Amino acid sequence: MDSLEKQLICPICLEMFTKPVVILPCQHNLCRKCANDIFQASNPYLPTRGGSTLSSGGRFRCPSCRHEVVLDRHGVYGLQRNLLVENIIDMYKQETISTNNKAEPQQKPTVMMCEVHEEEKINIYCLSCSAPTCSLCKVFGAHQNCEVAPLNTVYESQKAELSEGVAMLVGNNDRIQAIISLLEESCRTVEENGRKQKSHVCETFDHLYALLEDRKGELTLKITSEQQEKLNYIKGLQRRYTEHLDKSAKLVETGIHTMEEPEMAIFLQTSKPLLQKITEGKNTSHLEKLERGYENMDHFTVSFDNERRAIYNIDFIGDDNEDGDSNDEEEEDEVVNDAHISGRTQEPEGLNTSPVKQSPFLTPSSPSVADTAPQLTSGLSPALTLDPSAAQNTPPITQTMTTNMAQNISSVTPTPSTAPSTLENTATEGSANPSEGITTQTSDGLPRHVFSFSWLNTPK
Repeated sequence: MDSLEKQLICPICLEMFTKPVVILPCQHNLCRKCANDIFQASNPYLPTRGGSTLSSGGRFRCPSCRHEVVLDRHGVYGLQRNLLVENIIDMYKQETISTNNKAEPQQKPTVMMCEVHEEEKINIYCLSCSAPTCSLCKVFGAHQNCEVAPLNTVYESQKAELSEGVAMLVGNNDRIQAIISLLEESCRTVEENGRKQKSHVCETFDHLYALLEDRKGELTLKITSEQQEKLNYIKGLQRRYTEHLDKSAKLVETGIHTMEEPEMAIFLQTSKPLLQKITEGKNTSHLEKLERGYENMDHFTVSFDNERRAIYNIDFIGDDNEDGDSNDEEEEDEVVNDAHISGRTQEPEGLNTSPVKQSPFLTPSSPSVADTAPQLTSGLSPALTLDPSAAQNTPPITQTMTTNMAQNISSVTPTPSTAPSTLENTATEGSANPSEGITTQTSDGLPRHVFSFSWLNTPK
């Protein structure tokens, strides 16, 4: 029957032929409706009326063998009907209907019987053994001491439980599917963000490359400019020296010819101006000389240590912040250690390291004698001047002077006006008479007289 049904299928609508069935000259069959559709599709410009073709000369190709079918003025209605195929279709449909009517009636659901008591239906469920059984098994059989329940009650209970579990599992699957969708979206987002960040990093490095190229061009242009300037200057000097050398060579040649002159009168007439020219030729003071180290171009040396460290330290912002915090802490520790070491090592010479508080006059931050000397001598005559270097060779300050000055530290402010008192103490220690000078020796062993101007501060 299946093979027969395949033979009754229209190649256009892929369904069983519908009457009327027409036969083509190539002996293939088509539904008349399908044949008309093919004809109209092959001849779209032919006028039609009521779904039928009125004009003559239409043609189309068989869909099975591609044979060209030429129609007359009746169109597809001029094709012969295949009554045999129509009869076969009617017989096939009747046979199919009779076969369906003779089908076996629907079987009733089978009822399970007890294996021990074959005539008893299974109507209870043993909860202890988790097995269905019959009433006789509960009364006389193996399930006398077991807990049982009606079969339909257990069925409804387990069915409801299973349905609830399936519903929960379906909901859980929906949540898992939503999570999977989110993860897929996260993957796409990560890929897109990674692509964007890589593109941004590449663009930034390309910009840095361009900046480096521009800066390299600027630096090389500076070197080339100075190089050309120095070359032009040196070549100019070389040209002037060459010209002077040529003139000197000509004078030498002229002098040799003059010395070969046998006539003394002629010799004397030409020798005097020649000697004057030779004297001028020996003078090279008007020629510039190349300065020592002029050809040196070491000042164009570039140190890329900082830039190299900066390039090595290029990193992303998150990593950079973490590393930067640790580096800042290390730098602060180094600064504190350096300050502590320098505070212990930098002590004034000639002072005893006693617990007495040092005077502000003795600290490096107080104004020196050399700084205060111009203020002291501003009102004096030009003949009286103070040599600042002599103050550096004064005798060291003793511990007694340091203690006395430390006692008055709270009432004294370290200003430049306090320099005369320092000079007064220095002069008093060097000489008993404050109006007299102090004779010291310089580093070369020669005596130097240092004037003391402490008498300017005495009240009149």
